[in-house]
Amino acid sequence: MKKVFLSLLLLLTCVGASAQFDAGTKYIGLSATGLDLSYSTNEKLRLGVEATGGLFVADKLLLKANVGYSHTDNIDDFSAGLGMRYYFRENGIFLGAGGEFDHFTKSRNDVMIPVEVGYCFYINHYVAIEPSVYYKMSLDDFSDKSTVGLKIGFGFFF
Repeated sequence: MKKVFLSLLLLLTCVGASAQFDAGTKYIGLSATGLDLSYSTNEKLRLGVEATGGLFVADKLLLKANVGYSHTDNIDDFSAGLGMRYYFRENGIFLGAGGEFDHFTKSRNDVMIPVEVGYCFYINHYVAIEPSVYYKMSLDDFSDKSTVGLKIGFGFFF
């Protein structure tokens, strides 16, 4: 009896979760970023926030835009970018990539290529917790400005 009940519960969860990744679904995400591990010896810890908005242009494929702010002990930076995410419907894992412009100071700007891997843990049909690991490769100074970090946020699907 327990196996039958568990199987039905898993089936209902899978059927209900599929609507989040359908074409035409809108997405808004808010996340806290941090624990950046920079190759640079100048930065110890970077904390930031990021807002993301997007649209599923095809099933499981999200086209998104993001803006962010982060702070270290001596640098504040603002970023804006475009990217895509691919969601694996079966397990909640997503892969993302894109391009991003980072503004540090008047004389220090950079173009980054961020890639990320994350997991979508659904609280209900519309809200998910999305932890991820990212790598941002700097096109200006690969060895000094590229970073690896952790991000945790909320995703809203409607």
